[in-house]
Amino acid sequence: MYEDALARVDLFSVLRFKELTEVAKCCRVAKYSPGSVLISQGEKGLGLFILTKGTVRITRKNSPDGAEEVLGTAGIADIIGEMAILDDMPRSATVTAVDEVTALVLPFGELRAILRHILSTEPDAGIELLALLSRRVRKAEQRAYE
Repeated sequence: MYEDALARVDLFSVLRFKELTEVAKCCRVAKYSPGSVLISQGEKGLGLFILTKGTVRITRKNSPDGAEEVLGTAGIADIIGEMAILDDMPRSATVTAVDEVTALVLPFGELRAILRHILSTEPDAGIELLALLSRRVRKAEQRAYE
């Protein structure tokens, strides 16, 4: 089903086919046309997105006048929306499709249940998740200094 796409994602790369199949069963496919918003800053996180086609632009409003700062882009095999799912805080950025985008969406409840199971059976996945989040913090720090 979606196991191949999931296996290319850092977070799921340590999983065996059996676990990938379980994750894939929980995913649904979503398609977005250019300019469509996948995630809006400030909204509650309802799911994690795994990009399987296309590119998205990630922006954040930093000032009261509504000016947006471009934080970067994401493409195939990238995960977006994981921060709000993990820390249960509002979305920290807006994600907009640059071109035709297809994503696997893993809903909040299913993701949490899968993470609990994976972390209890595959502790290396926890290390991968921490590494992924660390890389994102480093990127954010680099942008702050530029």
